[in-house]
Amino acid sequence: MKNIYSEDAFTGLEAAIVLIAFVVVAAVFSYVVLGAGFFTTQTAQATVHTGVAQASSSLEIVGNVMGVAVNTAPTRLTYINTSVALTAGGTAMDLQQMVISYSDTAGGRNPNISFTSSGMNSCTGVFTDQTTLDAQHWCVSQKINDLNPTSNNDLLEPNEIWVISIGMPSTAKVNQKITVNLQPAVGAVLPITRTIPGAINPVQAIY
Repeated sequence: MKNIYSEDAFTGLEAAIVLIAFVVVAAVFSYVVLGAGFFTTQTAQATVHTGVAQASSSLEIVGNVMGVAVNTAPTRLTYINTSVALTAGGTAMDLQQMVISYSDTAGGRNPNISFTSSGMNSCTGVFTDQTTLDAQHWCVSQKINDLNPTSNNDLLEPNEIWVISIGMPSTAKVNQKITVNLQPAVGAVLPITRTIPGAINPVQAIY
């Protein structure tokens, strides 16, 4: 009896099934590879952005650093005034969370100068009271271009300039090299290194 079924048809169907299986497997594999690539790219971007934020300081010094001595015939600095602002493109920063440290070549050290309780925009009495002066404090003595003058908030915002007053220890005398580090909550340390001149005036720029 003659076979009416063709083996060629079954062979073609099997080949088609195998081809479809290969295409599906290749598509799934490609999707997995692309997904892993997209995830890796996103992770790399996040790492770069985080690194840039941590490597660059969010603060910058505006103008000169001024040394102030409140005593008659002074032999040491009482405090320094430095104006700070946000770097270009920076977001508002809560300066109350900033850590300020001090060191000098005479051995003076303070890893965390206390923020005064007199308020973010007032240094009244901070550098005239001997107890407070010896303990070293810092405060905000002036806000320039204050965007919210009535709110008395703690945020340094774009286009604002704040004058920070930082108390000096008894070792801040003539010819001493001092370093004050401003460590914001986000970003790198902003170091301020200056040398006190051989003669101290009531108010003078230090370089």
